Parts: sequence; C-alpha cells; structure tokens
Amino acid sequence: MINVTVIWALIILFIIQPDVAHAGAVSGAQLFIHALLPYLLPYIILTQWLLKMPSNHLHTSQWNRYIKAYVLGSFGGFPVGAVTVSEMKKNGEISTVESSLLLASCHAPGPMFIIGFVGNELFGSVSSGWKLLIAIHLANLLFFFLSLFILRKQRVNTVRTTPVEQDKKMSPLLSSIKDSSSVILLVATTVIFFSSLGNVLSHLISSIFPVDMEITKTLLLAIFEMTSGVQSATEHFSGDTIYPLLIAAIISINGLSIHMQVMTLAKTAGIGILPYIIGRVWNTLLVPLLFILMY
Repeated sequence: MINVTVIWALIILFIIQPDVAHAGAVSGAQLFIHALLPYLLPYIILTQWLLKMPSNHLHTSQWNRYIKAYVLGSFGGFPVGAVTVSEMKKNGEISTVESSLLLASCHAPGPMFIIGFVGNELFGSVSSGWKLLIAIHLANLLFFFLSLFILRKQRVNTVRTTPVEQDKKMSPLLSSIKDSSSVILLVATTVIFFSSLGNVLSHLISSIFPVDMEITKTLLLAIFEMTSGVQSATEHFSGDTIYPLLIAAIISINGLSIHMQVMTLAKTAGIGILPYIIGRVWNTLLVPLLFILMY
C-alpha cells in the first residue's frame, strides 16, 4: 500500500508545479478526447449490447465461449477485454478460473491503433504494424494455452458462476449505454491523472538529478500512461535504431493507467488478477522479442 506520506508529497508537488501538472492533464485530456473516446465508446457499447442479449449459453461449447471472449475482448483495445470477460462472468458463461485466465489473455491494443497509428504513422510501414500486432496476439495465445494446460484439473472441476439478474425493465441497449458510461469515465480519469503525474515527476527528477529530460520523461510516461509514452518516445527517439523496439516495449508494458482500469473492472466482477499480473510480465518480455525476430 502507498504510504499516506507519499500521497501528501504528491499533493504538495502538484501545488508547487501547477503549470506542469496542468500541461500533463491537458495532454491526457486531449489524448482521451481525440484518440480514445471516438473509438472506444462505440465499440464498448456494441460489445456490452451483444453480451446482454438473451442467449442459451448453457448449450454453447467451452471453446466457442473462449473464442467469443477473445474476439470481442482482444480486438477492441484497452480495456475492452476486461469489460467483456467481466460481463461474461456475470452472465455465468465462464467460471472464476476461466475468467482470470481470459482476463490475462484477452488484453491487447486495437488493430486500428497498432496497424494504423503505430505501423503506418510511426513506423512508416503497415507491415511493421501487422508484425507487432501478430507478436502481441501470439504472446497472449501462448500464455492462455500454457495456463490451460497447467491448470487443466482445476479448470475442469470449477463450476461456472450463477448469472447475475439483469433489470428486465431496461432494454439491453439502454443497459449497455449505462454500463459503458462508467467504463469511459474510468478510462478518462486514469488517462488524465497518470498523464499529469508522469509529467510532474519527470520534471521533478530532471531538476534534481543530472539525467536526460527526454529519457526521463519517456520512461516515466511509459510506466504511467502507454499512449503518452509512445508519443514521447516518438518525439525524442524516432530516428534511432532502437526506436521500434522501444515502442514495442512501451506497448507491452501498458502503463499503470491501463492496469488500474483492468483491475478496477476485475474487482467489481470478483475476478482474480494474479494471472493478469503474470501475463503482463510474460508479454513485456516476449512481445518485443517476437517483434524483433519478425521485424
């Protein structure tokens, strides 16, 4: 747990550097409004709507449920995977153990972001974007199948959870819009907060220690907020040989902003996060390696 002293220190730091904190918050807000909201909101509403439609999932095969979770969750961008898995667990479609494994595996940036933005705009090559996307999904699938193999006995003996009663007076569409608004608010809050925090800490460290401001800012933003870290890396290292590997590493780390979104959603659905943490370490190590081998 974070010590109360650390929280007070951060509050004082924000007061001392209001202009730096404001600049980071503005950057995070612009990032959310222009890059995340237009794509995330429609996809989350449609995904929630589909999952809330009445269906006889008791007669659906186990692998069909896995494929459904992976397709809906992994191709919608962060944190759609957590939203999808949480909703499927609430519906009784997957067990507690299965939901924990799927939470770790159905976690990937959207194809439009990787192929269009990272590949086409940053790398100047659509094929490079495809290679990075393949590396991410290959690492996720390897982790999922390996986990299923290791936990096969526990998974078989685990009974799926009882479905949560839905409000029959509210249509699936209205219910999906209502639930999506809380997810979008969560995303906006974490992106703006961690962008501001990363900006303040990078200025503080650079002013105290004799370190390169560009490296410090990129490193801290990569830890706190993925997209801001990608933008900073592009501004400062786009011409370097290490640049593609750096982008792949930042995207694999995800950042505390995304991790907080996923963990909050998982907690509300009663999903364990230990496999998710292990999966993030796995991806951080494996995705850059796979990408470089294909690159």
